Amino acid sequence: MTKILLIEDEERVARVIKRGLEEQQFSVVVGYDGQMGRKLLLEQDYDLVILDLVLPKMNGLDLCKDIRSTHPTLPILMLTALGTTDNKIEGFDAGADDYLVKPFDFRELLARIRVLLKRKRYESALSPTLISIADLTINYHTKTVTRSGKEIRLTPTEFKLLSYMAQNAGRLLSRAEIAEQVWNTTFDTGTNFIDVYMNYLRKKLDKDFHPKLIHTKVGMGYILRPEATTQ
Repeated sequence: MTKILLIEDEERVARVIKRGLEEQQFSVVVGYDGQMGRKLLLEQDYDLVILDLVLPKMNGLDLCKDIRSTHPTLPILMLTALGTTDNKIEGFDAGADDYLVKPFDFRELLARIRVLLKRKRYESALSPTLISIADLTINYHTKTVTRSGKEIRLTPTEFKLLSYMAQNAGRLLSRAEIAEQVWNTTFDTGTNFIDVYMNYLRKKLDKDFHPKLIHTKVGMGYILRPEATTQ
């Protein structure tokens, strides 16, 4: 049975989520604050974590970073009332795989959980050890990235975005596809979080190196390839 760790300080919300997931044949363990959630994670193995952002004793961002450092492949779904673009970027930077804003439809929560679990199984089976493009190397065992032998430090979300682009090198990727495949969400034309992350990657990967690897096709999307920009 798939085991989920739910870290949520609102007992009513936790009770509703737990009951709903158990009806779908998931096993659910609840932690009511950040420290309790961290303790539970150390005591047992889980297939997925659902994590509130605002928690007593240890906030969700710090806990998410802690989980990601010790469990690099464990799916983390952040479930919170804080829904601005900045909140989402902070959550993704901390290592969250998906971000759902309260109030939410339980059917959407269930669908996102299933997508994350399916992706984890798929990536575990097919993830390569190394990908190299020009002088860029991505090591999936150590979760490190280098250009010309120099290590480039990326956040978990930046690493995930770069990985998807590298696995699809040479192919134009629309913002909608990137949003769906990297963030498990539908692209909202009213937000620019994908462009924000692309700028982060460009500053780290392309600013001090040649050839440039990340290129923009205006009005269409992004492409990773070692050649002149198409912007």
